[in-house]
Amino acid sequence: MDHHTVHSPALEGNHLGDPTDRPLWVYVPPGYDAEPDRRYPTVYVIQGYGSFVSTWANRSWNRSPYPEMVDRLFAGGAAPPCVVVFVDAWTTYGGSQFVDSPGTGRYHSYLCDDVVPFVDRRYRTLAAPAHRALQGKSSGGFGAMITPMLRPDLFGALATHAGDALYELLYLPEFAKAVRSLRRFDGSVADWWADFGARPAHAQGEDLDLLMIYGVAACFSPADDGTPVLPFDTASGRLREDVWARWMDWDPVRMVARHADALRGLTAIWVDGGRSDQYFLELGAVAFRDALAEVGVTGTVHFELFDGTHSNIDWRYPISLSWLAERLSP
Repeated sequence: MDHHTVHSPALEGNHLGDPTDRPLWVYVPPGYDAEPDRRYPTVYVIQGYGSFVSTWANRSWNRSPYPEMVDRLFAGGAAPPCVVVFVDAWTTYGGSQFVDSPGTGRYHSYLCDDVVPFVDRRYRTLAAPAHRALQGKSSGGFGAMITPMLRPDLFGALATHAGDALYELLYLPEFAKAVRSLRRFDGSVADWWADFGARPAHAQGEDLDLLMIYGVAACFSPADDGTPVLPFDTASGRLREDVWARWMDWDPVRMVARHADALRGLTAIWVDGGRSDQYFLELGAVAFRDALAEVGVTGTVHFELFDGTHSNIDWRYPISLSWLAERLSP
């Protein structure tokens, strides 16, 4: 595992003042140094909301960190070898949704125009869409879904685990929780944010839910000056239809029809979710699969629902990585 720091011109001047120099981990498989003429497919792993790249190294008593699972997969010969890239897209709000936004920064451009060329310059990659994929869970799964739609010239395959989709089921229940949580701030999300920054993080139980809503608003519906604009009235919860429409424009289920040609050109699409996902994202996975079928994308799709929730599903990563590696390899 090589540990790099990447300077990102795309993130310069970002609204939050977050670092423009970002950590990047690059795993090379066994045999990479022994075969100096061999070139490799690349899988870019992007994290869920609230995670740093260093989160991939976290260890618990009953699970190995994902990089160790990757190494076992390739060292055991269970899949064709790949270069695996772990990308950092953390923001002060917890995440970037891997989109370009005046509220957070140009994280889509950072991924596509800064990170990918950095890797291709330094490693013996097969630098073509047919040999380059994205993999992620939750917000990372969302990024894995939308980025090949927007940049099919770079990414030809994806694996999304419980990726954010079908927003009416994902977000509307969270809006109701947010309204209740903001009552003690008289409905002012700005007052909550000021309070949040003045005490230990997540000291209040509702902080994580509010942070996600506020951060996603910064990604999907910022004002021109970068201030997050919520898609609901903070007193009643009533939707602000014009703002909500901006969120719905980023729903991968709705994006499929607009990017059908790009999706038809992908090499491989892995879609899964846990049957008991707390955010109903297995239903988003079903809806995404069905939207793909409606535009004629079927033969390249692997779809699966598994027994599980939104949590503790890291064991799914090596399964989709092996599947991707088979399809990305020449």
